[in-house]
Amino acid sequence: MRPMPKVSVPVYLEEGSKRTFAVAVDWPGWARAGRGPDEALETLVAYADRYAVVPRKARIPFGKVHSVSDLSVRERVHGSPTTDFGAPGVPMPSDTGSLDDRELRRLTKLLTASWETFDEAAHRARGKRLRLGPRGGGRSLAKIIDHLREADEAYLGALGARPPKAVVNDPSGSLERLRLAFLATLTAIVHGEPIAEPRNTKKPWSPRFAIRRSAWHALDHAWEIEDRSGALESDRAR
Repeated sequence: MRPMPKVSVPVYLEEGSKRTFAVAVDWPGWARAGRGPDEALETLVAYADRYAVVPRKARIPFGKVHSVSDLSVRERVHGSPTTDFGAPGVPMPSDTGSLDDRELRRLTKLLTASWETFDEAAHRARGKRLRLGPRGGGRSLAKIIDHLREADEAYLGALGARPPKAVVNDPSGSLERLRLAFLATLTAIVHGEPIAEPRNTKKPWSPRFAIRRSAWHALDHAWEIEDRSGALESDRAR
């Protein structure tokens, strides 16, 4: 039997003063934090199997990652207060490079699969009481969903677009509309076409970084919901 080819996943490190994120360059949503680079890389590996659900949904092959030796650190960027707060907030310099249609399709498939993973986690947790943190902290499920919607609206603005009027007039049930607007805005930017609802954003995000940030946020809260609702324990017990 032929040996399996060696996996080498390109990663970049976003290093803050208190926290470091290890971010998989080509796999939107796969980004985890630690108190330093070593811990961040180890945590990224620990979440590889959990992340594998996303490429499986997107029908994109994803190699098995066993250890930190399967990762390849390509770039390091200085973090920001956002990094130390707990979110990857600094893009790579190479993120501004052009995207072709093939890569855009691949990245948006992974983004959409990340959104679907959040939606499924939220659906499974309906009617369940989410565990509170050691100090009684933690949003309710409804507040997590509202928070995700508000963040996606902010990410759309960071791309240089306003939310659709239907979202402004009726915030309830607007998550799907925001996502469609997000995808349409990404396509317009990549193709050099006008944005449907333009916004005067001084330093707009690149499509690559916007996709990576939105996918990370959706998965971070999907995994939070799974952990706090006991979904993983229920799956293992079956």
